Amino acid sequence: MLALLGGFLLVVVGSPGYLKCDMDDASETHEESLGEEAFDTVNSSIVSGESVRFFVHVNLQVQPSQAAESELPDGCGLLHTSRKYLKLKNFEEEIRAHRDLDGFLDRASIILNETATSLDDVLRAMLLRLVHKPDNTESDCNLDLLMAVLFTDAGTPMEGKAVHLLSDTIQGVTATVTGVQYQQSWLCIICTSKSLLKRHVCISRLVRPQNWGENCCEVRFVILVLAPPKMKSTKTATEVGRTFATMFLDITFRQKLLKTRTEEEFKEALVHQRQLLTMMDQGLTPSLKHYSISSICIPKSHQPLQQKDFFPVGKGIREDFARRFPVYPLDFTDGIIGKNKAVGKFITTTLFLYFACLLPTIAFGSLNDEITYGAIVIRGICDDYDLDFNTFYAWTGLWNSFFLTLYALFNFSLIMSLFKRSTEEIIALFISMTFVLDAVKGIVKIFQKYYGTSHGNHNADHISVLSLLGLGTSLNTSFHTALNTSLLANPPELTSVSSRSAEHSSRETAVLSLLIMLGTLWLSYTLYQFKKSPYLHPYMREILSDCALPISVLTFSIISSYGFQEINMSKFRYNPSERLFKIAEMQSLSLGAIGSAMGLGFLLSMLFFIEQNLVAALANAPENRLVKGTAYHWDLLLIAIINTGLSLFGMPWIHAAYPHSPLHVRALAVVEERVENGHIYETIVNVWETRLTTLGASILVGFSLLLLPLPLQWIPKPVLYGLFLYIALTSIDANQLFERMALLLKDQASYPPTHYIRRVPQRKIHYFTGLQVLQLLLLCAFGMSPLPYMKMIFPLIMMAMIPIRYKLLPRIIEAKYLDAMDAEH
Repeated sequence: MLALLGGFLLVVVGSPGYLKCDMDDASETHEESLGEEAFDTVNSSIVSGESVRFFVHVNLQVQPSQAAESELPDGCGLLHTSRKYLKLKNFEEEIRAHRDLDGFLDRASIILNETATSLDDVLRAMLLRLVHKPDNTESDCNLDLLMAVLFTDAGTPMEGKAVHLLSDTIQGVTATVTGVQYQQSWLCIICTSKSLLKRHVCISRLVRPQNWGENCCEVRFVILVLAPPKMKSTKTATEVGRTFATMFLDITFRQKLLKTRTEEEFKEALVHQRQLLTMMDQGLTPSLKHYSISSICIPKSHQPLQQKDFFPVGKGIREDFARRFPVYPLDFTDGIIGKNKAVGKFITTTLFLYFACLLPTIAFGSLNDEITYGAIVIRGICDDYDLDFNTFYAWTGLWNSFFLTLYALFNFSLIMSLFKRSTEEIIALFISMTFVLDAVKGIVKIFQKYYGTSHGNHNADHISVLSLLGLGTSLNTSFHTALNTSLLANPPELTSVSSRSAEHSSRETAVLSLLIMLGTLWLSYTLYQFKKSPYLHPYMREILSDCALPISVLTFSIISSYGFQEINMSKFRYNPSERLFKIAEMQSLSLGAIGSAMGLGFLLSMLFFIEQNLVAALANAPENRLVKGTAYHWDLLLIAIINTGLSLFGMPWIHAAYPHSPLHVRALAVVEERVENGHIYETIVNVWETRLTTLGASILVGFSLLLLPLPLQWIPKPVLYGLFLYIALTSIDANQLFERMALLLKDQASYPPTHYIRRVPQRKIHYFTGLQVLQLLLLCAFGMSPLPYMKMIFPLIMMAMIPIRYKLLPRIIEAKYLDAMDAEH
């Protein structure tokens, strides 16, 4: 273990004692790093039992009780030790590193020739320098109190017998094959105190090296960092100390500081060292190559797309097939055959996927039934121009499949590489909003019908072009269906045509519908989060979390159907007389009508193309750790082939689904919780990449035809509205745009230490979030417009977000900040 971790590491260690000297700064051994793999282990936020032997972060406290003091001889007490690795400060990407140094230079507290020899005298002199500064605002600062909290004997009742050690320090070490060797010429001391109002930094250069005990035999520099306890995660005492400790880790820099004569020269040396640390893309200085620079992420350069990338024809399909075919058998055997079995995980995921696909299909199908009078067709256009809607629907689907085939053959999926993470999250959040608005509009419609005084007809005044296209539902119900039902058309009627005349005003129905919807949301989301609770066995918690959706739907369907039988709840209509398979008469349309179908099919193909690739990109995001490879072009071709057959029979089209597909990946994932700076993060360890769950869910959806009309008609629509809210809530769980919008309402001290918080100024973050919100509103303006012709150009608006990201935003926010916020980590 020791041999694998050569090279310099920045760690936080316990305060030195006052006894022994066995090191000097000149004897530091520089071991060559063994690569990123070793340092990835070192820099992990969770330290293993083996790696804890590297002295990292020590927080020493003596906490003896009064009784223990009287019983134990010689003032024995308890010593609490905590160790933690710290990554080197990334001056290239972490904007706070420059802010910390600029703040120090503006009000520098530098002692160049400190003659004191004891640690206590040096620290007291540094505190006096901070307190007596002209611009000091710490009027209530108590010097003795600050001195006390720097050491472990603060508050101990044992006078003269306390363990007098520093509580919290940062120090550089080298891990070698012979052990851990400390850099002994400098020491960074950090402290938090409630009496402080802001952060303070003081650097003291001693006249001669001082021996302050083990691991601090040749101390020449002392960095003191003070900060209030409640600070933003990037402004804490530890973060400020990490900034200066990273700079002092370079022995050449420390030798240069020894030669400075004035404070101005000292500051110039600090500025020069900062410049060296930020020149990562121009190479490293020799003195820095020994340190764990591998922990710093350098953005990858992306070559712009060229015309030759789209040729030869079918290249992408062949590469996808060659990549996926060797692992195709494993898609059916992983988790079933071998030592690592996940049969239980597959069963619960299949049930989740079944309910997540079936119930929206029922709800959206009910909407299409009421908008198109029981037929999944392009009825509006056909009625206006006296066309056979089955044939027009088929021609639209065939043209759609034709254009999708062209996209696949000419490798158009490469264009999706231009969609940055921020653009994908704008569209994903818009899709989630479709579910929320569908639920809200539905429940409002219930109150208008049952709680109000008017009972007029609520038929849709406008039928959107996409709903006219008959974007029905399927196993992969997704964005297009959501647009078709919740945004691009008015909410569904709440009762079947045959029972409208028999219904009467009932406030109980409205109130119960609201309670059923909220109850479904509460129970499903509570069970979804149950895996984080301390109750029951971890395996049972995981099962309950995976089955949150079916449990909540079944529970509140039973409550609604049996607990309140006297209250009439709205149900979806089932018409068994309609033929499921009816081949369209393709020759019955004129050339003009076929041309119109081609135009609609082209717009539809753009929508399919964007979401198919968008959902695939979200599902294959790096944080999901999928290992079997992607197949964007091949999948697009399969979608075109399948939809060709569905179009001929008047069946709803299919494509990748959001948020179902990312949630499906999440359900198959093995997740661990990690803690960083007091914030809990969920990290995916691995994902079971299998086709068995989707195959099983598809089979169950097919057998669901046997459950019509009962018991499926027992599921009331408010339960489906609660399902929409649950899907929307879980889909925005890891949406970075939503997280940054939430930052506007949070205290800065509660900001999570994410990569963009560290690398981007706070004001730039809020600017970028505001610009994303404007783009989201632009999508809503066209996607939710009551004007059908505005909805027709909705796919073009989505494509227009590419030049907005590449041409407009860099004029407002620097490109390096945009790239940092678009980065994965």
